[in-house]
Amino acid sequence: MEIIPAIDLIDGKCVRLTQGDYAQKKEYSDDPVAIAQQFAHAGIRRLHVVDLDGAKAKQLVNLPVVEAICKNTSLKVDFGGGIRREEDVEAVLNAGVQQVTAGSIAAREPERVMKWISRFGSDKIILGADVINMQIAVHGWQEQSSWELFEFLEMYLSRGVQYTICTDVNKDGMMSGPATQLYRQVISHFPQLKLIASGGVAELDDLHRLQEVGVYGAIVGKAFYEGAISMEALAGFINS
Repeated sequence: MEIIPAIDLIDGKCVRLTQGDYAQKKEYSDDPVAIAQQFAHAGIRRLHVVDLDGAKAKQLVNLPVVEAICKNTSLKVDFGGGIRREEDVEAVLNAGVQQVTAGSIAAREPERVMKWISRFGSDKIILGADVINMQIAVHGWQEQSSWELFEFLEMYLSRGVQYTICTDVNKDGMMSGPATQLYRQVISHFPQLKLIASGGVAELDDLHRLQEVGVYGAIVGKAFYEGAISMEALAGFINS
């Protein structure tokens, strides 16, 4: 299982939100590149970066920060937030990002995302599936779409999508444990999917539980920044 730390960006700084609420923002570092380098030095291979400014503005804002991370580490970076046009996808990939995450836009404008998959390849697009009560959430998780989770995944899998970041919104930033039952259901229905779990990781045992469930990767955010899981513990998990 891949351990995938998260860096969320506002004003070029590393922050975390609780359940996507910008009013519940906490800053952790004004040097995201240094944080990324720490992850790389610990043996971590992947990094999940979200441009929260971009998500709110509906355009790329923190791309220079992401480009600096890509240039100064060997991490395979996936990036989301503010990506609306094909030109945005191209700019992000040209900056050194390995994969682009399509979240709300995948629910609102699936045909647009299908064109991205066709042009850039299914391995370059990660589907963002943010879930509230088995329904896909959009607009910064403030509302539910008409998409049911399995219907949403089935549609995109039929178009070649290989990777999905699945976030149980009720778990995000709460450090209350991941949605293991949800992930079991998804893997049971779609065993070919490379499922990346996001939200709720609070301790090292949570990562062991996710590994047992069979997810492809697990995103670790607040638990690391709050010191509940140390860099040494992450490195030990990777090397165990």
